[in-house]
Amino acid sequence: MGGDNRTLKLGSGTTSGHGLYVNPLLGVPWRAAGVKAFQLLSVAALAAGLSLGCAGPSLQRRYDAGKQSWEQTAGGASLTSDGAELFESSPYLDREVLIRAVLRRNPSIRSAHYAWKAAFERFPQETALDDPTAGLGVVPTSFGSSRVNDAYKIELSQKLPFPGKLSLRGEIALAEAEAARNDFEALQLRLATVASLLYDELYLVRRSLEINAQHIALLEEFLQISTIRYEAGKSAQQDPLQAEVELTHAVHREVVLETEQRIAIEQINLLLHRHLDVPLPRVSPELALPPAAEADPENLMALALHGRPELRAAEARVQGRASAVALALREYFPDLTLVGAYNTLWQEEDLQPFVGLRFDVPLQATRRRAAVEEAKARLKSAQSEYTSLEDEVRFSVQSSLHRLREAQHVMQLFGNRLLPASRDQVEAALAGYETGRNSFLTLIVAERNLRDTELGYEAARTNVSRRYAELQRAIGRTPGLAQDGEQ
Repeated sequence: MGGDNRTLKLGSGTTSGHGLYVNPLLGVPWRAAGVKAFQLLSVAALAAGLSLGCAGPSLQRRYDAGKQSWEQTAGGASLTSDGAELFESSPYLDREVLIRAVLRRNPSIRSAHYAWKAAFERFPQETALDDPTAGLGVVPTSFGSSRVNDAYKIELSQKLPFPGKLSLRGEIALAEAEAARNDFEALQLRLATVASLLYDELYLVRRSLEINAQHIALLEEFLQISTIRYEAGKSAQQDPLQAEVELTHAVHREVVLETEQRIAIEQINLLLHRHLDVPLPRVSPELALPPAAEADPENLMALALHGRPELRAAEARVQGRASAVALALREYFPDLTLVGAYNTLWQEEDLQPFVGLRFDVPLQATRRRAAVEEAKARLKSAQSEYTSLEDEVRFSVQSSLHRLREAQHVMQLFGNRLLPASRDQVEAALAGYETGRNSFLTLIVAERNLRDTELGYEAARTNVSRRYAELQRAIGRTPGLAQDGEQ
């Protein structure tokens, strides 16, 4: 063989003519120098990828913080019971207990919670490099040749986005995750408000039933008095007949109110993800009135602009769209592909290791220009949406404050003037009827007025509670929870 540097063909193959290792599968010598060069090439490719393509540590910290926040946030339980036992130990239905149960059991909460998780899990996908690609090729005619070594080529390549692209993609993903988080908080706020309003509705309908029952008893008393007077010849037959008509209307109102009560209970059970016909405890006989409203509208406005999760979600989307514009502009710059190869088609060992660089040629300017314009349009849309939402928040705070003050005025009017006067009117009309100084119609009108006033007073009290809940929601606080009542 002399100075011939070709590999000996040894069948299963273990050694070459110069004692070098021969691959048993390919019959190819793996020279130590070539192996070392290829290893160095792989390390260089990895280092370049990490330095040029990956997102920065600050984005990673934001992702880690978001993930930790998700894990620490209650997102609704995976329910194993129908919730029939929720209020078994409570003599009365408490507003705060109800709201917390809704936030724990409502399936929409769980859905939004996992939508938030899905959003922030986009970050590792958007900021990761593409998988490297590997290639293996052989020259079949070189195998078994007595003139050349076995010829093969091994190639490894790694695509590297232009510096900054992955970071911008990470910014977009984190912005969408922040928006999803605030969407989750907005849903919590909305459901808590609905639960609080339904509590007020249930209180009102049950108090209306109690008031109606009192007036049924009062009308039965009037019917008895008018019947006695008619039988004694002191009044016309019209009086007991009119009392009977009024009594029938009151009984009908009872049926209507019981239907409204059943619907209110079913709505609450729906929020609680329970069977619709599961009973609820009685609401407290006294409605706890909220504290006085904050007097300074500007302070309320500042709280709303800072605290409304819908605004924070819209702001996050604006930031994401701005990053999308920057990314679209960055697409004018080419992505790079680092290539390393070991090629034995070159018979000289010094020529076999190979390092190269490929890059895209960004010739499609029309496509990139359109992508930039699209991203800018989406940014303008998000900015306009934020501005519109900000206007709506300002209006909701202002209007909620006006309605709360109106409701408080109406409640004071009913409690301090109308209700005492209506009670006195009934007492005077009854005394006048029994002594023959006024007609039975006067008594019936007084009874109607008292009934309407008592119902109006309870409705006014309930309306104050409702308007306060709406104001709390308008400034971004959860209605019905103790900590949110603090000013």
